[in-house]
Amino acid sequence: MSYVDGFVLPVPKKNLDAYRKLARKAGKIWKEYGAIEYIECVADDVQPGKSTSFPQAVKLKPDEVVVFSWIVYKSRAHRDKVNKLVMADPRLMAGMDPKAMPFDGKRMFWGGFKPIVSL
Repeated sequence: MSYVDGFVLPVPKKNLDAYRKLARKAGKIWKEYGAIEYIECVADDVQPGKSTSFPQAVKLKPDEVVVFSWIVYKSRAHRDKVNKLVMADPRLMAGMDPKAMPFDGKRMFWGGFKPIVSL
């Protein structure tokens, strides 16, 4: 069964085009090194919750949107191999200067997930 990295982050609405450009570049690099799938989604129907929610999780500001993303790999070992190659690629790291990123990386969260159901 596959393995998935998931990401949630806030992006200022005015930076959404710049984020999309960065995501396309990153996605091409991840796919080049073997990722099976690379998906970036912008929130369309998410509401603040009473206890927790996507907006609360990223401390969403009024001028921002939530982006939910995931990358699919063949396995955890495959993910580790691909990510090692991606993180060493100067094309990606050139766009990852924290001062130049089109989002607040301090409010981004991510993790690796082992699927338990795949239909």
